[in-house]
Formats: sequence, structure tokens, C-alpha cells
Amino acid sequence: MTTADDRAHGHADLPSPGPGEAAGRQPEAADPAGRHKGAAADPAARHAEVVVDPAVPGESADLLRGNPRLLTLMREGWAPEGGRRSTLLSAAARPVATVLAVAAVAAGLDLFLSERYTAFAVVMSSAALLIVGVLLKPRPDARAERRRAEELQVYDTARRHEERYVLRDRLDGPARALMDRTHAAVAAVMGSRVNAEGLLDGVRNAVMLPEQEWQIARLLAKLSELRAEHEDVLAEGVTPEVAAVAEPLGRALAGSEAAVVARVEALERYAGHVADAERAHRARGQIERLGATLPRYEELLAESGAAGPAVPELGRLAEDAGRLEQALRDSVRAARETLRPLTPDP
Repeated sequence: MTTADDRAHGHADLPSPGPGEAAGRQPEAADPAGRHKGAAADPAARHAEVVVDPAVPGESADLLRGNPRLLTLMREGWAPEGGRRSTLLSAAARPVATVLAVAAVAAGLDLFLSERYTAFAVVMSSAALLIVGVLLKPRPDARAERRRAEELQVYDTARRHEERYVLRDRLDGPARALMDRTHAAVAAVMGSRVNAEGLLDGVRNAVMLPEQEWQIARLLAKLSELRAEHEDVLAEGVTPEVAAVAEPLGRALAGSEAAVVARVEALERYAGHVADAERAHRARGQIERLGATLPRYEELLAESGAAGPAVPELGRLAEDAGRLEQALRDSVRAARETLRPLTPDP
């Protein structure tokens, strides 16, 4: 039985990736089938291998995000052998053969008692063949069967949600760089403490940011595909007439890319304001912890006779805390203002 693991190791024929696909691929921390255990749940991941439409149900989306290698194999023409019906038939064959063999033995004994020896010999021979077949048929490897079932599940899910996910490996170099910047900005916001503690608009972030990441990924996939086709045509050498047609199309590609870059930069500005708020939030917490120890410091200074010049310095902790509180408010306000153009109010 050939599984995607065998294909991944070159034990079965697959369409070889084109030169543009092989270049720039990053090594994947995955098992042989490419399943990233826990990668989809890590908000600090450097880049996302699979970006999924937020409208896809959560369980299906997690399955797609966790199996980039299988999705890549599917794009290259791979499909599970036999399908679900073949798996069910294979699983049912052994018990069915066993039941038939037992039934044949019972029928044979009945014929023997009836002294119908010719029929008895035929039936018992058939029963013997069935029993030998059952005994000699190798039991399916549990791990291989489980892996095959997982592959079928990924395959069915990917077919059901076709065009609702984007593989990072299918993007060209410039698009991949923009996708990585997008994911880094979204992950920075979603993983921040100020977002977790509700200082930002957490509900809007949870809805808007995945949608923005998906829309950018979807546009980059289209841009990569059209750019590759455009470059293939130009690489063949073109006449002035063809160049006159190709030039405005090239400008259209550049204009579309600029629009996507503007979206990415807006997300990065938002993430930058969130980072400022994060630093102010952390500093405020540190000042509060230091302020809580102030009476002990004052007591130590009084007992040691060194209270003179140090006490005013300690007293400024409260002023620092006030300034940091204001800085935090300003950072959060700036972040929310930056977010507003990305998601108009309903």
C-alpha cells in the first residue's frame, strides 16, 4: 500500500516540482507526511505554511493548517489509493471470509452425516481454501491504516474546501515575503498581553485580523500565478505588438502588488503601536512591583542612616508610574486609530 509517506520519500511517481516551486522552500519541522504537530496553534510562528479562509469550520481549518506537505502533494497530483470504499472493503474482507469458512464447514458436516460424500468433499475443499486464505492474508499494519485514514481525511477536507486555503509554497518569492510580514504582524497583535487582557478591541481583532490575513494571502496567490504566466510569455521573446499588450498588464500587476503592500504596511503600523503599548504595559507592571516594595526600602534606609538623598528618588516611582499609565493609554489609543481604516465601523 502506497501512502503519502512513500510519495514524500520518492517511492512513487509524482509530478516533479517546477524550478520556481523548488526555490526558496523552507525545511519543515514535521513528520514524514508533513503534519506539523502544534504548529497551527503557535501564534509566534515565523510564518504560516497554510492560510485558511476564516469561514472554514475550525476543525477542518486546523486539519488543513497541520498538513502542508499532504496539501502540496495533492497540488502535484497525488490522491489516496482506492479511496474510502476500498478501505472499508479491505477491512470487511477478513471477517466475511471467516464467516463463510465456518458456514462451509457446518454445511460439509451436514452433507457427511447425510452420506453425500462427493458434495462433502467439494464443500470441505472450499472451506479449507477459505481458511487458508484467511490465515495467510497479512493483517493490516495498525499504524499504516491509521496514517491512511488521516490522509483520506485531509484529502476529503481539502477537496471540500478547495480554493479556500493558500499554500505558502505556492507563492513566488516577493509574495512569500509579504505573506510572512503579514503573519508576523497578525501574530504579534494576537499574542500580545495587551490584547489578551482586553486593552485592545479583542473581538474586532479576532474577526478582522484573520480575515485580513486570508484576503492578503488570496490576493498574493492570484498575483503569483498571473506574474508567473506573464513572465513565461515574456521569456519566450516578444514582438513589439505583444510588448504593447504585455506592458499595461505588467503595470496592472505592479499596481495590484502596491495595493497589497499598502495593506501589509497598515497591519505592520498597527502591530507597531501594539508593541509600544506592550512595552508601556510591561514597564507599568515593573514600576508597580517596585512601588510595592517602597516601604521596605524606606525602612532599610532609615535604619541604615542613609535616608537623606535616596528618599526623593524613591518617591519619583509614583510619578514614573503615572507617566507610564498615560503612555499606555496613548499607545492603545494610537493602535485603535490605526485599526479603524482596516475595518470600517458597521
